[in-house]
Amino acid sequence: MPRVPLHYLLAPLIVLFAGCDDAALENPDAARQTIRPVRTFRVTLGEQVEQRSFPARIESARRADLSFRVPGTVADILVREGDTVAAGTVLARLDDTDFRIELGDREANYQNAQRNFERARELLPKGHISRLDHDRIEAACKSAEAALQQSRRNLAYAVLKAPFAGSVARRMVQRFEEVAPKQPVIMLQQLHALEVKIDLPERLLRSLDAHAHMSVDGAASEASAWVVFDGIPERHIALELVEAATRADPQTQTYELTFRMTDAAELVVLPGMSATVTVDISRLLRAEPQTWVPASAVTADVTLAAMVWVLDPATMKVARRAVRTGEMQDDRIRILSGLREGEEIVAVGVAHMADGVRVSRMPVAEQAAPRTGESG
Repeated sequence: MPRVPLHYLLAPLIVLFAGCDDAALENPDAARQTIRPVRTFRVTLGEQVEQRSFPARIESARRADLSFRVPGTVADILVREGDTVAAGTVLARLDDTDFRIELGDREANYQNAQRNFERARELLPKGHISRLDHDRIEAACKSAEAALQQSRRNLAYAVLKAPFAGSVARRMVQRFEEVAPKQPVIMLQQLHALEVKIDLPERLLRSLDAHAHMSVDGAASEASAWVVFDGIPERHIALELVEAATRADPQTQTYELTFRMTDAAELVVLPGMSATVTVDISRLLRAEPQTWVPASAVTADVTLAAMVWVLDPATMKVARRAVRTGEMQDDRIRILSGLREGEEIVAVGVAHMADGVRVSRMPVAEQAAPRTGESG
């Protein structure tokens, strides 16, 4: 529901009621002798009900930009965009000629170093070689072995494999291109686990209750949030809050909220689709009990301070009560302080009120909701 700053709408209303109230106060004795029929309103504490809609982004919950761990020239790309692959599937290869040459060279170096170490180990007990020379030859053998292992890893790194089962979302390079280590080559994502992301303004995120029960039972009407896709506007899919960012986007100064869809197995939903997320603020955020009264119940005293007329049900007389008001929403005003739950106030007929005036409640049939701005 749209909100309007209270001071824009309440000022003329208060002035109107203040004028009428002053007229009643000019002859308070006469006013007290007349029993005035009024419509009353019983004060209750309720939670704020508010829904907000945000543009949403659909992203895969598990995705990765895959890259080679060694530099080289792309020799083969074995998948197309949209292909579904299993874990361990070879996706691309680098030209491994140089890696194989290096591997052969280091294998020869290691074999030579190993033979030298075996001879040194035989000569040491006979005293034909010093301990220092023996240790130096042993270190050279271990170094050659480490270099050989690295060459074997480099050759294996020239092959890019899928770390998990998923779908190829994008190819970032072409054959024969030179790539550097950690340069993205292929984007892989899972389509069965999708996330819905929105950007929440700072003032709403401050009230986010990290300990609130966010799970839903699949019924969109009972969920804290739900998503509607542009292609199927009649379908509302319940969402479950997964994560709330704690650092704002430096450009938009908003915080990213991540949701998970609870029941979308039969729908064709892909990352990048357009959608709108509706958030029930009262459910998703900390919503403290609030007091709202009809705008027609709020009047003003001679100083233009907001006030209401409180009914004493024992004597059926009214008494003024100063209140502190908040925002105005449609034909309601939020009361920040001054009223207690269960109290009864005059909603229609405030123009004829004065301290001690006796009133009678209108019959239920006559207590139809007043039009906006009606004061009685």
